[in-house]
Amino acid sequence: AAPYDPFGWKLERVERLLELLGNPHLRLKVIHIAGTKGKGSTSTITSSILKSAGYKVGLYTSPHLITFRERIVINDEMISKEQVCKMVEYVKPYVEKLRQQEDTIGKISFFDLYTAIAMLFFELEKVDFAVFEVGMGGRLDATNVVNPLVSVITPISYDHMLSLGNTLTAIAGEKAGIIKENGYVVTAPQELEALKVIKDTCKNKNAILFQVGQDFTYEKTHTGAFNEFNVYGIFGRYDKLTVQMLGEHQIINATTALGAIECLRFHGIKIPSASIKSGIFNAKLKARVEVVQYNPIIIIDVAHNSASAKALSETIRKTFGYQKLILVLGVSLHKDIKGMGEHLCPIADKIILTKVDNPRAMSPEAIKEELIEFRDDFIITQNAQSAIEIAKSMATPLDLICITGSFYLAGEAMKVLNIGVYDSFDMELTDQHFLTSTSEGE
Repeated sequence: AAPYDPFGWKLERVERLLELLGNPHLRLKVIHIAGTKGKGSTSTITSSILKSAGYKVGLYTSPHLITFRERIVINDEMISKEQVCKMVEYVKPYVEKLRQQEDTIGKISFFDLYTAIAMLFFELEKVDFAVFEVGMGGRLDATNVVNPLVSVITPISYDHMLSLGNTLTAIAGEKAGIIKENGYVVTAPQELEALKVIKDTCKNKNAILFQVGQDFTYEKTHTGAFNEFNVYGIFGRYDKLTVQMLGEHQIINATTALGAIECLRFHGIKIPSASIKSGIFNAKLKARVEVVQYNPIIIIDVAHNSASAKALSETIRKTFGYQKLILVLGVSLHKDIKGMGEHLCPIADKIILTKVDNPRAMSPEAIKEELIEFRDDFIITQNAQSAIEIAKSMATPLDLICITGSFYLAGEAMKVLNIGVYDSFDMELTDQHFLTSTSEGE
């Protein structure tokens, strides 16, 4: 498969492959989720609620942390190694057929291929529902071949500007591309600029829009180790909901997911309140302000743009008590590093800049140049292992170490700290094929 090329976006390639595979995506009951921030969490919570109601649920997310198998999940179980091999062998001849059309449609990308595999796998496994997280944008994303029961848009902010545009209006236009004719749409709270685009798109496509903050409202009743909150939906009130994932932004993600679940009623599907409550409580997602170690506390987070860095900063200040905050930071090229630095530099006592083993990673020296206006006392390291070792050597049991900046750094940190490390099958395939061609959410 060709590396991901944001400037060669076409739905035609994945549509042709799916056609050769018998159009499995058209037989799936899909909830489709786009957005800049919180779409992974919202997808996970949505899937968890449906699973709590007794359904078999496929969940497709990106990018991955350690192995690409994380992207295809059914009821919390990753696709197995045997199933991956079987699916790849099955689609191979169809990919070969498409290769003969490369001159007109271009090369099929990894994301095209893996999205098609997910759709076929979910159909073969007879899932009741499939939750698809958009990779990047929405309009031309490979997942946007589905005919969803409900389309969901999480908070839109600045990210992937090279591919999606430099204004919120342009970025929102790409995200709103998942809205379908006569469809149901749920949006999280948005900036006015982005909301206007979503409203206009819904109007043009005769889609029905529901807004968190207007049609679904929430009130926080307790924040701390867990977030407790109430939601007033379009079909009822839900009291004393609890989300275990840290940060007040997870209340918004959970309310958005609940909105999507309520919209299933328009298709004759009613999810019990008890399933909603347990599904929200049981939802977990790695590397989202995840505490992975104590004494000192070490947290890993995938914040990789200004909005997510702001949410991380606020969560750290409101949730944790510590003497010193030691920040380990590594980011990808073409990110709003100044925007991230604005929120992260003021709260850190020490900052260690590093680089992950990935062609899309920015050098620590280049990161320093971007952040020099905030401070100049950075420690430079050339890999995640040395950065984490230095952070641990500097920390006392009362300190907090936060490792953040990209999915790639989060994944490497998990390997260094021996958290959720998979076997050589995953490492070899990931290293050989997917480090340069993962996409999308990063």
